[in-house]
Amino acid sequence: MAGEKYPFELTFSFRPLPMQQFSFLQDKETLALLMKWSMLGRISAQAFSFDQSFYPYNSDQFALVRNHPSVPLVSVSVKIIPCTKVSMDLFDPIYSCGILMPSGHVVKCLHDVHPDYDELRQMLQEEDSQHYDVIGKEEREEFIFLLFKHICLGGELCQYEDVIDPYISTTKKVYKDLISVQKDPETKKISVVSTVLKVCVYVSDVISFVYMSLIGHIELIHISYGVCRLRK
Repeated sequence: MAGEKYPFELTFSFRPLPMQQFSFLQDKETLALLMKWSMLGRISAQAFSFDQSFYPYNSDQFALVRNHPSVPLVSVSVKIIPCTKVSMDLFDPIYSCGILMPSGHVVKCLHDVHPDYDELRQMLQEEDSQHYDVIGKEEREEFIFLLFKHICLGGELCQYEDVIDPYISTTKKVYKDLISVQKDPETKKISVVSTVLKVCVYVSDVISFVYMSLIGHIELIHISYGVCRLRK
């Protein structure tokens, strides 16, 4: 039909949804932890509606349209990442492999660069860690694991936890805020219906991560490394 746009020709318009609240940013306990981890002000969430159908093959166009023209980007990468988990079971192997003591305390370890290091951060970052394969390759690509990794590693002046529980509980709160699920009426099985894009934004020598969770609208979380910024 005349005037009809094909999917590859679509352009997107976005409208903020200021009434959309994110409970993890309203929770005093979570905000105190983000402050401790040097992430307060470095992690933010917003919601937007958009006016066209989303197709996986135009994810680059979809993500880049949110960039402000005054921001000088060095490069941007966009990737659709798996988001299938509806429980915290992915993290169960961490509890029984030597990363944690029976009490839940994180086991400390020696490191050539970091004087105060532990087995959890080593497992998250270093492929030669004896515990690296505790979480499989596919599970490491999952949205919930990427959130967990950001939270555990924290910001520039992070005060790390001695126990794992605050990391797990905060990851759960953030994840639940950002995804949508549905229950199959016949099987009663719950599944994630959100599509998640990971956008790596390089500005000068700084890299920021933006995760877009799509289900009729965008729920966007932005994470940048650095010192926490106090909210006015």
